Amino acid sequence: MYLLWLRVAAVLYAAASVAVFPAVLYDRERWRNICVHMGGIGLFFHFVSAVEMLALAHRWVPVHVREVESLLGLAVVALFFLVWWLYDAISLGIFALPAAFFLVLVPALGPGGYTFPSQHVRTSWLIAHIAALMVAYVALTFSVLASVLYLVQERRLKSKLKAGQDSWWMPLEWLPPLDTLERIAHATLEFGFPCMTVGLIIGAVLVQETSLGASYFLDPKVILSFICWGFYVLLLLVRRSAGLRGRKAAYLSSAVMVVMIVVYAANMVSRVHKFGGP
Repeated sequence: MYLLWLRVAAVLYAAASVAVFPAVLYDRERWRNICVHMGGIGLFFHFVSAVEMLALAHRWVPVHVREVESLLGLAVVALFFLVWWLYDAISLGIFALPAAFFLVLVPALGPGGYTFPSQHVRTSWLIAHIAALMVAYVALTFSVLASVLYLVQERRLKSKLKAGQDSWWMPLEWLPPLDTLERIAHATLEFGFPCMTVGLIIGAVLVQETSLGASYFLDPKVILSFICWGFYVLLLLVRRSAGLRGRKAAYLSSAVMVVMIVVYAANMVSRVHKFGGP
């Protein structure tokens, strides 16, 4: 039964991970309540699962990798709720809850991992994995481009140049207003984030049917992907909470873009897996 409770906890963590973003980024009280209640119930089921798992194994120390992952996820959520209870710092849930979900996802698939019913189904998941990550890359590229154009337009307006005097090689009257460029940069950023999250989740499921197992998470490309995801979250949080825009927002977006380029380059030289096969 411990596997059933762990799967329930994984679903609840997923719901809490979704709810925490509007709760923190947009200060929505309703989503805040959903996040706290879903995460709290998930923590309860996770604790029951962990106790039952170790009791069935007749030991109180985790041995296997999936046991360690499950207990580590439990510790992350427990620490998050302790901090939330003491300091009401729900913003930390943006990192803690998705991290716990990723840690619990693989153990929740079962000791033998997940097996796809057919090769066609597996291929469909692989296509979805690649497409989601590619869309995330494209969305961030558009965000960086809009941020750079924001800087160009800002400098143009401050210079108070007349029409046709913007540049010796190309006039810039066609640039959209600053507010429009800012909204494009932020909207594409928010669009790309769930795509990257879905791509990482599908990748974690895909690899369970291969011989890679836990070594999948030791691949430098995978580590860089999760680091990039963390930067993505940080960028969204900083832009929303600090009202960051303009030059600083462009620099932050560019930094995340550099990490994504490194991830893509690592895919070309990775000996563990490539886009063509997880």
